[in-house]
Order: sequence, then C-alpha cells, then structure tokens
Amino acid sequence: MAHFAEIDSNNKVLRVLVVSNDDEHRGQEFLANDLGLGGTWIQTSYNNNIRKQYAGVGYSYNETADVFIALQPFESWTLDENHDWQPPTPRPDGDFYWDEDDQQWVEIEIPEA
Repeated sequence: MAHFAEIDSNNKVLRVLVVSNDDEHRGQEFLANDLGLGGTWIQTSYNNNIRKQYAGVGYSYNETADVFIALQPFESWTLDENHDWQPPTPRPDGDFYWDEDDQQWVEIEIPEA
C-alpha cells in the first residue's frame, strides 16, 4: 500500500490516505480525480525512504528540498540544514526531557523497584 499526503496552499499536511499498489503510480490523479477529492497529493512513506520522513497532519512540505518537515517540538528549537529540529543545547547522554520554560535538559529520575 502507498500513502499520500494532501497539502494545502501553504504546504501544510491536511491528511494522509492509503492508495492501493495498483494506483500508486498515479496517486495524485487517483485521489484528486477518480475519488473526486481534489487537492494536491504527495507520496510519503512509512519506511522514510522518500521525502525524509512519513508525513503527519500539521507537518509541512518543503518543495525545494522535496521533504516533509515535522512539527516544531518547542518554540526555542530551530530547523537545521538537514530539516531536523535542534534544541538550543545538545541533548546529554541518558534519559532527559526538554524543559522549555527553563530552556534546559532535565534528567528523568527513575525510581528503583
């Protein structure tokens, strides 16, 4: 099965639908015309072997790079040249989560059993 993301005029992903392998080669035409859905449809892949990563609702499509870009996880994070979101400081080794309010990584404390 093939997956196609519908994008709006701002290149935001609206939804992702499945198309049979028989119609994969004509996914845009099949979804827009045969099913009468209209719109612009771009193929995406669960295997991340095309367009960087699987498209999700709210993701954006960068036409120039031909990649889908994930939602920005935090306001302070920036997009790098590989279209990956990067935190203001690198993540340390171990179990940490990003605290946006304090702009720092916080270690996850796992209670002993």
